[in-house]
Amino acid sequence: MRHVIDQAAAWQSSGTRCVMATVVRTWGSAPHGPGASMLVAQDGRVVGSVSGGCVESAVIAAAEEVFAGGPPVVERWGVGDDDAFAVGLTCGGTIEVLIRGVGPDAPLGRVAADLAAGVPVALVTPLDGRGHLAVGGGAVTGTLGGPAVDRTAALAAEGMLGRGVSGPVAIGEDGSPGPDCLPRRELLVQSFASRPGLLIFGATEFARPLAAFGAALGHRVTVCDARAVFADPGRFPGADEVVVDRPDRWFHAHEALVGPSTAVCVLTHEPRFDVPVLARALRSAAGYVGAMGSRRTHEDRVGRLREAGVTEAGLGRLRSPIGLDLGGRGPEETALSVLAEIVAVRRGGSGAPLTAGTGPVHVL
Repeated sequence: MRHVIDQAAAWQSSGTRCVMATVVRTWGSAPHGPGASMLVAQDGRVVGSVSGGCVESAVIAAAEEVFAGGPPVVERWGVGDDDAFAVGLTCGGTIEVLIRGVGPDAPLGRVAADLAAGVPVALVTPLDGRGHLAVGGGAVTGTLGGPAVDRTAALAAEGMLGRGVSGPVAIGEDGSPGPDCLPRRELLVQSFASRPGLLIFGATEFARPLAAFGAALGHRVTVCDARAVFADPGRFPGADEVVVDRPDRWFHAHEALVGPSTAVCVLTHEPRFDVPVLARALRSAAGYVGAMGSRRTHEDRVGRLREAGVTEAGLGRLRSPIGLDLGGRGPEETALSVLAEIVAVRRGGSGAPLTAGTGPVHVL
C-alpha cells in the first residue's frame, strides 16, 4: 500500500492525471482489507490492487468514467451480484470500492513524507469527494470543508491510527461526532501505522532469509550480534539496521520501542547470548518471542531462564523450538516457518490447514 501512496504523490507532483480506487468495506472472504488501493493513470498504467486481480478490469472501466468528468463513485462487487462472474469475484466475498480522481488538494506529499520517515499517519477521504485530510502526530493537513468537520474527522482518524485499523467512519455534516447524526458524511480512514518490528538476535545463516522475508512482509528489521564478523550489513540487504552489540545490552537500550507488534527472534542458541536477551524479552511488551534450538536445547534454556528469574507466565510466552511445523529444511524454509508463526500469533490464526476448517478464508 505504501508504494501506491508514493506513486500517487509522484504522479500528483508531475501533473499526471490518475484515479485512486480504495477498498472501503469487505464482507466474507476477500483478498485485501479496507484501505487497500489501486492507481490508474490516464495513460493506462496501473499500480496496486483492490482484489488480487478479480475486479481490476471493472475498476479500470469505472476510472475511465471519472477521467471523462464523472463524480467519485462507490461500487460494490460480490458473488451475490449479477455481474459477479463477469468481473471475476468468485471467491465468496463482497468488496465495496471508492473510485475518485486524485486532485491537487490531496495531501499525498505529506503522507508519503511521513511514511518515508516512519511517522504514523492517516489519510482521510470522504466518500462524497469533498476534500482530504492527512492526520498524525497532532498535525492536520488539508480540509474537508470547515474547522468543525476537520476537528471531528481528525479525532476519529487519530483513534483509528492508534489502533492501526483502516475503514469507514461517519460524522455529522456539521462536524458533530457519532454515527447517528443526520445528515451525516461517511469518511474512509486509511491508517499507516508504524511498521511492526522484527528483532533478530544472532546473525546466523538462518537470519539472512528471515530478515529478507520479514522485510518483504513490511517489518522494520534489526539484526544484532556481538560478533562483528557476522554482523556485516552486506549479508543482510533487507535489514533496516545491522548492529554489533551484546543482544541483551542492545535490547535494554531500546526496550521503550518494543510493543505488542514487535517480534523477537533469538537464533544464536548459545546460552551466553540468548539467555540474557530472552530474559529481557519475556518481561517486555513484545507480542512474539521465539528462540531457535533443538528440544534438548529448549529444556536446558528453560532451566537457565528460571535461574535468571523468569516466571512461569513468562516462560509460557516463549515459542521454542521456534516456528510452525512445515516439515521444511534449511535456512529459507525455516525462515518461512518462523514468519508463518509470527503472522499466526499476530493475527490470531490457528496455524491449521484451511481445509480443516469450515468458516470463511482470508477474512479481513
